[in-house]
Amino acid sequence: MLRSMYAGVSGMKGFQTKLDVIGNNISNVNTIGYKKSTINFQDLLSQNMSGGGANPMQVGLGSSTGAINVNHNAGSSMTTGVGTDLTIMGDGFFIVQEPGTDNEYLTRAGNFTVTSEGNLVTAQGYQVLDDAGEPIDLSDFASFSIGRTGEITGKNLAGEDLDAINIGVFAPTNPGGLTKFGGSLYQMTEGAGGEIAYNTAGDSNSQIASGMLEMSNVDLTEEFTEMIIAQRGFQANSRTITTSDEILQEVVNLKR
Repeated sequence: MLRSMYAGVSGMKGFQTKLDVIGNNISNVNTIGYKKSTINFQDLLSQNMSGGGANPMQVGLGSSTGAINVNHNAGSSMTTGVGTDLTIMGDGFFIVQEPGTDNEYLTRAGNFTVTSEGNLVTAQGYQVLDDAGEPIDLSDFASFSIGRTGEITGKNLAGEDLDAINIGVFAPTNPGGLTKFGGSLYQMTEGAGGEIAYNTAGDSNSQIASGMLEMSNVDLTEEFTEMIIAQRGFQANSRTITTSDEILQEVVNLKR
């Protein structure tokens, strides 16, 4: 009976974590470049009741969280008409750098702007890097456009063509190994493939669309369905604890 109580508690904890994951997904349903998370469970160790016979007799001791994975499937694109709003069609991430530091991050959120100094930056002020790992400086550009290859071309005030700048794109070997940093940013890890490499969109087998943004890949229908399943699982595990308690109460009442 005590085993059933502990199993019920572990199940309730697991489904509470699942509800936490679902709640975070739903809260970011309109977050640009957000990638939803999914949770998987695994059983805990089983207690051997007997080693005799053809098959072992074991009783499970509950469940635990096996993994919380990030789904990096592309979200739908939203047209904005703003030239510095970019979306990656295919694999890869934009590479950005925290101002005043060497800290570099990856992001799929392409809602960029040009500062008064001419730097292409994210909404948080992080500098967007080119395919050489340098901040993109558009101060000499009087006008510019961004092509499907991520190439920025433009002219100066005299109407002369300026050297093109390629927006840096990096496709890690294992995107699921990236660590969420907040602000739609990801940190590179050893599990994701090591260090950031500065490539073009073509090198990453992708294209860049200007005037569009990638929205969240959260599907509300799926999330609400999973929420119902988690709620019912939580209720079922709580019922296990209640039933075990009632049986223990009957045992105590045997003396009367």
